[in-house]
Amino acid sequence: MPGPDVTVIIAAYNAMPYVTRSVTSVLEQTLGAERIELIVVDDGSTDGTAEELDRLAAGAPLMWVIHQPNSGGPAGPRNRGLDLATGRHVFFLDADDHLGPEALARMVAAADDNGSDVVLGRIVGEGGRRAPKSMFGRNQPATDVFASRVYWTLNPMKLFRRELIDRLGLRFDTGLSIGEDQPFTATAYLEAAAISVVADYDCLYWVAREDGNNITAQPHGTRMRMDLFRMMTELVAAQVPPGENRDTLLHRHYAVELRDAVLQLFREPHRDVQDKYLSELGDLIAPHYHPGLAARLPAVVRLRCELIRRGLLDELLTLVRWELDQGAASYGITTLAASGASGPEILAENGRAYAEYPYFRDSTLKLPDDCYDITGELRARHLVESAELTSAGLRLTGHAYVHRIATREVTTELILRRRGSADEHRLPVRHLPTPGLGADEDGGQFDYSLAGFEVTADLAPLSPGLWDLTLAVGAQGITKEARLGSRRAESVSTRTTTLVTGDGTAAALYTTKPYGNLTLDLGETRHRVLPHLKVTGAGWSPDAPATLAVNGRCTLADWPTGSLSVHATAPDGTETTTPVRPDAKDGTFTALLPCTTAGEWQLSLRLAAGNGKWTIPVPPQPALPVTRWQRLGMPWYAKPVTGRDALTLRVGRVELLKAVRGRLTGRG
Repeated sequence: MPGPDVTVIIAAYNAMPYVTRSVTSVLEQTLGAERIELIVVDDGSTDGTAEELDRLAAGAPLMWVIHQPNSGGPAGPRNRGLDLATGRHVFFLDADDHLGPEALARMVAAADDNGSDVVLGRIVGEGGRRAPKSMFGRNQPATDVFASRVYWTLNPMKLFRRELIDRLGLRFDTGLSIGEDQPFTATAYLEAAAISVVADYDCLYWVAREDGNNITAQPHGTRMRMDLFRMMTELVAAQVPPGENRDTLLHRHYAVELRDAVLQLFREPHRDVQDKYLSELGDLIAPHYHPGLAARLPAVVRLRCELIRRGLLDELLTLVRWELDQGAASYGITTLAASGASGPEILAENGRAYAEYPYFRDSTLKLPDDCYDITGELRARHLVESAELTSAGLRLTGHAYVHRIATREVTTELILRRRGSADEHRLPVRHLPTPGLGADEDGGQFDYSLAGFEVTADLAPLSPGLWDLTLAVGAQGITKEARLGSRRAESVSTRTTTLVTGDGTAAALYTTKPYGNLTLDLGETRHRVLPHLKVTGAGWSPDAPATLAVNGRCTLADWPTGSLSVHATAPDGTETTTPVRPDAKDGTFTALLPCTTAGEWQLSLRLAAGNGKWTIPVPPQPALPVTRWQRLGMPWYAKPVTGRDALTLRVGRVELLKAVRGRLTGRG
């Protein structure tokens, strides 16, 4: 009998009443209890957790409870669980957190479908707990630590392939009281054949305990934080060669672990200890801190590093105090309350933006402006409020601004860029007032009251191809680009709009996947006109003799008046034409085509405008009978010709002798 698909390991210590929901969320997984092995290690609990676990295990055949003396942290219990695990995959769950019902089924499917060694499921916070978000923007079937943001969550609450764990001999470091999961997870990431991200389902709920006893909420000494920073930077340096990839990973540790070490240094009560630790921090950051890494870091991290490198303790403590006043928070749990509602003042100067953090342009310290330059951190925010493609052009309205830069001296432009080429068209927008916009952001510190835009792009100058739509959002000399469409009003449809212009250009406005950005397709690069033209049937009109009623539908959003018609074409090229006038609501039509001219006529539906022409045949109608009528006292007929790809009618006058013979034999 095959073993379980997943072994879930829970390290539990004084986790009442949370552990009940945690365990139950595993037992009730849609993956099926028979495919899950649950190992819970009670680490010397004294609050009834042990008894509750035994009660739960009594009704769960594949749940195992191990009781052991308290080890001082989750590393030991997790390692004990790993020693006993038999599942193809292992998932670590904290005793105060719980799973969404489909979490394991979705993560196992992602691992099996993509050959992934690690699978992240979307994490959401409960009770005010902060959860990582940046890596869960979309599903990622197969990625790595360099092409995604997965490295920014190093907790072990993920699905790991046990073969990878066993091959690498991975275990949690029992010598660390904080961050013991980081070396384990980072090594698994770096050695994984592929990493998957399940972002379209709430897999894991991180719960903030009412007693504040989540492990990540507890203060840990400066020495422990420094040891973690040292361990992780050395691990990265040992496994990743110098260069952009290494800097990508070190970014996280300089931004998070170094910050937390400095926060603990701030809390140290003795000045001599602070001086000692500051000197050690300078030695710790020196081996890997270089211009390439610095350029990747946020300005406040560069400032922090500069103060550490110079040994400026008082100034470093002032920066920490300022950050706390702005609402700084420890990773995972919000523990520090803000006493200030707004961030630093922003100076826009010569196309750069500077945050006025402490000691900005201090004449004594002379810290470099680069430590305050946040230009690279600024982002354009936008909302598309309407997007309308017509034969007259593409009209867009909405608002856009550079976050933290007031909308003065606004210079926003619409940019159309053709994929695969250097072709670019820029159009200035008409700026519109947006009173009150941004009043609920940043304590209302920044004025975005001239962020509205309106622009119409003429299609005529654009060559065939895919044209991506971008806003170059500018104010006070600062310009940031934003692909249009990912944020839109609910009234803006995501359906593709396809039309034909007066000069015969096929144009389509559509949204890309998975981000929902707007792209203009000119010349049927991806979106064809013909699928929008359809003939649904044809039959003789009961109201007009010798008249064929052709039924169909045109689902184009627009086309030139009079350009759509039903054609009857003779072998010599002679044509007769009947205009098509579709219903304005659903595009259906009935075209009445007189069939009174002798000859053989092939029928088609045609759209012709300018240099563009699209034709589809009227399909054969096997049930269409022969029709007869009198004209000037003479009998005429029209009958379908069999064996043709399109409906073809033969129209002619009945020979008199044949007509008489037909009447005599009963066929007339």
